[in-house]
Formats: sequence, structure tokens, C-alpha cells
Amino acid sequence: MLRLSALPALSDNYIWLLADAAGHALVVDPGEAAPVEAALARKGLRLTAVLLTHHHDDHIGGAAALAARHAATVIAPHDARIPHADRRVGDGDRLTLTAPVAAFEVIAVPGHTRSHVAYAGEGLLFCGDTLFSLGCGRLFEGTPAEMLASLERLAALPDATRVCCGHEYTLANAAFALQVEPDNTALQARAAEARGLRAQARPTLPSTLGAERAANPFLRVDAPAVAAWTAAAAHAHTRVERFAALRTAKDAFRA
Repeated sequence: MLRLSALPALSDNYIWLLADAAGHALVVDPGEAAPVEAALARKGLRLTAVLLTHHHDDHIGGAAALAARHAATVIAPHDARIPHADRRVGDGDRLTLTAPVAAFEVIAVPGHTRSHVAYAGEGLLFCGDTLFSLGCGRLFEGTPAEMLASLERLAALPDATRVCCGHEYTLANAAFALQVEPDNTALQARAAEARGLRAQARPTLPSTLGAERAANPFLRVDAPAVAAWTAAAAHAHTRVERFAALRTAKDAFRA
């Protein structure tokens, strides 16, 4: 049985820790080492692997120190901006880990960065800064068409897949999403749930893909209300135009 934990880090990041009953653990996107070291000590775990989704320092900043201290294997996409990696992975690769026992498919998800990958398996999706709860990542290196295609690949995973993204952005994303689809009851419920969780200083993550498909406007470019909003806001009519209009509006949005 694998146990999942979200470790708060930096200002609003999450480092994901996955551990088995024998005490073996992996972490995903350790932007700093200290929260991981504290969790390993508190839970009595041994770190064996570090999975990285993309090169941004708030996702890799602690990887080298953790790998050096624990002799953990670092797995990362093909990108020279990630200097320390024992194994490079790309689209369609399969990770089979033995401690903890876990298997993941690697999915290329360009958009936020050109080399961004996600790891899907064990009912989990580690998606870095591509898909957020009720939102998606900014387009630093990719095009709207690339990001939309990446999101649609992730959205095709099973409804029950738990979405483990890199930041606690749900409340801000909800405020924007409610402007786009104010009558979406699934979105209203998710926003209320998120407000309650944050009021208790609890993570709003992981979400599920089923919940995201029902409420996340960036996965709903074909929904009539989203199409109407983007047409009115930006004269957007194709699917890519609608997605680009949403992303541009979110970039300028202040909750």
C-alpha cells in the first residue's frame, strides 16, 4: 500500500512524497531539501528516487542535495538545464521502480516549458506546473496549441486519477473560473470545498481528473458557457483560440 503526502515548500509549492509500508520513498519536484528531510525523519523513511517534471528551480532546487545524501536515483526529462540526473526520460517511457514498488508512464506535456513531463501511474498524476486544480500553467516556452494538446492528454486519464500538481493555486484559480462559468455547480462546490480546506490550513490537493473535467475551464474549452465567454471576451472561436483567450485573461487576472 502506497501512502501519498503533500509537503509544503517555499511560498506555495508542494513536494509530493510517496512511500510504501517497508519505508521506501520517492519524492516528486523537491524545490528544497529541508521539508523532505524533515518528513523522512518524522516518518522513518529511506529516500530511493527523485522524480522531476521540469527545470524550474522551485521544482529541482533540493534534488542534488537529496540525491547526494541518500544515494537516491534522480529521474528527469531530457533538458540540460537539469544538471544532475541519473536517468533521462521522455514521452512513452515506462518507469518501473522496486522500492517503493511503483510504475509510471512518462507523458510529454510541453507548454509551460518545452521539456516538461508528467508521470502517471498507481492512480496518480504528477503533473508539475502543467495542470493545476481549476487552472493550468503559464506558457513560458510553449504555444497555446501545445498546452491545450498536453492538457487533453492528461484529461484522457481515468476520472479517479488523483491530480498531484506543483502549487497551491486552487483558490485564485477558482476566482477566475467562476468569472468564466458562474453557473457551474461543480465549480461552485469545488470552490467552497477549497475555501474550507484552506481555512483549516489544509491542502486542496490532490484533486481528481473527474472533478477537474467538470470544473476547470482550461479542460472545458468546448463547454457552451466557456465558448460564449471567450467569444465575448476575445472574439475567440476555434478551440485553440478559446484556450488562448482563457490563458491570456488568467495572466491578467487579479483575485
